[in-house]
Amino acid sequence: MTPKNLVALALADTMLARDAASMEAGIAWALGAEYPWVPSLCAAIRARTGEHFHFFSRAELADIILADDGFYEAWDPGKEEPRILHYCLDLPLATEPPPWLAALALPGLPTVGDLARWLELTPSELGWFADQWRVVNDKPLQHYHYRWVAKRSGGVRLIEIPKQRLRHLQQKILRDILDRVPAHPAAHGFRRAHSCVTHSALHAGQRVVIRMDLKDFFPSIPASRVHAMFARLGYSDTVAGTLARICVNRTPMGVFHEFGVPWMQRQMFRTSHLPQGSPCSPALANACAYRLDIRLASLAASMEATYSRYADGLAFSGGRELERALDRFHVRVAAIAIEEGFQVNTRKTRMMRAGARQQLTGLVVNSHPNLPRAEFDLLKATLTNCVRHGPQSQNRDGRDNYRAYLSGKVAYAAMVNPVRAQKLRALLEAIAW
Repeated sequence: MTPKNLVALALADTMLARDAASMEAGIAWALGAEYPWVPSLCAAIRARTGEHFHFFSRAELADIILADDGFYEAWDPGKEEPRILHYCLDLPLATEPPPWLAALALPGLPTVGDLARWLELTPSELGWFADQWRVVNDKPLQHYHYRWVAKRSGGVRLIEIPKQRLRHLQQKILRDILDRVPAHPAAHGFRRAHSCVTHSALHAGQRVVIRMDLKDFFPSIPASRVHAMFARLGYSDTVAGTLARICVNRTPMGVFHEFGVPWMQRQMFRTSHLPQGSPCSPALANACAYRLDIRLASLAASMEATYSRYADGLAFSGGRELERALDRFHVRVAAIAIEEGFQVNTRKTRMMRAGARQQLTGLVVNSHPNLPRAEFDLLKATLTNCVRHGPQSQNRDGRDNYRAYLSGKVAYAAMVNPVRAQKLRALLEAIAW
C-alpha cells in the first residue's frame, strides 16, 4: 500500500471519530498542520455523502479523499507530502440512523452474540458456518455442493449450492434483512412483480436498442463489498463481517480439475465471492450494483434514453440522440462498469436498430415483447404432434414430467403474450395424457 493510500485511510479514521463541524480541525490535528486543500476536500465529502457520512466505510471515505484534486496535487514532485503526525485510535461515532434506514425496520443485531441468537445458533456453530478457512480431517471445510452447467452461448457455468443448514441461515437473512432493502428501479431481475417481460417492455418500439452483459456477475462481487453493504445497513463491523462470511464462498481447487477454466477465473472463484446458487446472492448482487444502476440510468437520461438491468444483462434504448452516440456510448458504459467493480463482456454487446430484429432476454421487442417466431412455431408444432401422436412421441429427452415441462413452456408464452398463447393452451388441453 502506498503512502498516499495510508494517509487517506488515516484521515478517514479521523473523520469517522468526529462530527461534521470538527472535520477540518480533525484533519489539521492528524496532519499536524493546516493545508490549503483541506476545506475543499471536506466540502467534497459533505457533497458526496450528505449529513450521514458516518455510514460510509473508512475505505469508501478513503476513495473519496484519493479522488480529490487538491489531495492528489499535494503529492506533486517538489511539494512537501502530507504525513500523519497523530493517528486517531478512537472508535467511529455512533449516530442515529438516517430516515431511510430506520424505515426498513431491520432486526437489531448489535453484537455477534445477538446475531447467533437471532439465527438460533450457538456462538461456536455461528463460527463454524462463518469460517471458510477451517480444515477438518486435513481437508478444507466445505459448506457447498458444486455443479457445472453448460451455457447456451458455449462454455460452462459453476453453480454453488449451499448445504441444507447453511441454506436455511441464508434464507432467514434474505427474508428478514435483504428483502427489505429496495433495489434500484432499473433492476428487474430477482424482484417481485418484475420479470424479463417488464424489463423488455421498457425498450419496445425504440429506434435503437443496445444490449450488454456483465462478465461473471456473481463471482465478481467480493466479500469486502458484501461486508460494506451490511455495514451500510447500520450493523457493526464484526456483525457485518460475520453476515458477509455466511453469504460468500471460496471455491476449492479440486472443483476445477475437470474443466479448462482460465487461471484468472479460477483465482476469482478461489477468493471469497457471491456464489451463484445461494438464496442471498441475487438480492446482494442487486444491492451491490445499486450505484452502477444510478450511474448508468443518469448516463441514459443525459441522452433521453431508457436503461434497465435484468441480472447481468444491461439494456439501453432511445431515439436519434442515442443513435448518434452509438460508436462511443458502449465505451462509456464499459468504463463506468469498471469503476464500479464490474466488467462488460464485449463479445456479447449488440447494437440493434429498428430495421433489424431487436432482442432482449430472449424476447423480440421491435413493437412489443414477444417470443421469436421460430420458438413459438416450434412449441406449437410440438403440442400439435402431442395431440396427434401422443406426448411420448415428442419426449425425446426422456423428461420425467413432460406434462409439467410443456405446461411451463405454455405459461411462459402466456406471460409474454396472453392473446397469442391462447392457441397453445387449447392444444395443451387437447393432449391425451
